[in-house]
Amino acid sequence: MRMVAVLAVAALLGVSACGSGDDDTPPPSTVEVFTWWVEGGEKAGLDALVRQFTADCPGQRFENGAVAGGAGVNAKRELTQRMARHDPPDTFQAHAGAELIDYIDAGQIEDLTAYYDSWGLRGVLPADLVADLTVRGKIYSVPANIHRANVVWTNPAVLARAGITVPPKDLTAFIADLAKLKAAGVEAPLALGRDWTQLMLLEAVLISDLGPTGFSGLFTGDTDWRGALVAKAITHFTALLSYGNLDRDALDWPQAERLLIDGKAGYQLMGDWAAADLAAKGFPGYGWFTFPGNGKAFQWSADSFTLSTGAANVTGTECWLKTVGSATGQQVFNAAKGSIPARTDVPSTGFSPYQQSAMADWKSGIPVPSCAHGSACPQAWQTAVNAALTSYSSGKDGKILQSDLAQAADLFVRP
Repeated sequence: MRMVAVLAVAALLGVSACGSGDDDTPPPSTVEVFTWWVEGGEKAGLDALVRQFTADCPGQRFENGAVAGGAGVNAKRELTQRMARHDPPDTFQAHAGAELIDYIDAGQIEDLTAYYDSWGLRGVLPADLVADLTVRGKIYSVPANIHRANVVWTNPAVLARAGITVPPKDLTAFIADLAKLKAAGVEAPLALGRDWTQLMLLEAVLISDLGPTGFSGLFTGDTDWRGALVAKAITHFTALLSYGNLDRDALDWPQAERLLIDGKAGYQLMGDWAAADLAAKGFPGYGWFTFPGNGKAFQWSADSFTLSTGAANVTGTECWLKTVGSATGQQVFNAAKGSIPARTDVPSTGFSPYQQSAMADWKSGIPVPSCAHGSACPQAWQTAVNAALTSYSSGKDGKILQSDLAQAADLFVRP
């Protein structure tokens, strides 16, 4: 009886093995994609990109490695810990450009330059963007989108009550309009938030006073932080802060944005992720214009994806990156997220009026990187600049601010 039972089990195992070999397809390979996109337009954009990836890459399965909270701060902290214990995700979201330098120096991400050639990306991305993405002759990420940093958002009703009907053409006119709002009883003519949002404002002023090339040179060593034009920009920056809300150091950008929505402010400088947020909060009648004096400068921030050194699924990650950089991938992702494609060959059909305007500007404008969003400077440099601004916010000494900014640059500009 025992022998019969053994033979029966063996027969069943044999049938099972044959069935597995003949009928079942291999399980899909998993690609872990690490992001901080967990809600709102960001999650909608990611979901659209995942659907395109699934269609483009048969046999590959998306694994969501998202970490919520802190506008990416929590994700970056978790990513640092994973890299330290040699447990990288296959690919991770990062701001394109100089923010990746620490990962590059640590040998934690792979050179993707060859993909730019084989996938034809050089022909569809602005040359200035490709130059900004290049670190020591190599490219380490594929941008999924472009956000614009140097945009002023408005409450048209508040402006109209103060007699302001057209955007200011330069900083002098902007400061004059802020004075009109103040005289009309507007509580905080310019809505402001904490540290990095103030850095965005300072950067916009620097672009106006130094020009796009002069501004970019601040982060390459070609422009002197101790120069007269930087001093002039700090004077303008100080004037703008005087028209802001006094509690700015306690507010993040959505809280500052609420001042604009509630009619307590007339203007807010913020990246164009604000467009989707304003609409979602029931304020579709907002206005916008490029920061006064910036001309055709398009200060960009790009969410991009890398190939981690030691990735468990290189083939699947390559397919993910190809989808991220493709015209179709960028169309579906950005239409849902509220940003615009980094590629200039994606049709504007299906995008919002603001997005269509930004896409036109991206094609004809001058790409300028942002330290506040990692494209112009590494994280440590950004931290040093934010610390200088926090100190300035309480002390209000422009000469000390300029000295602190110059000393920070001395630490990071490579000869």
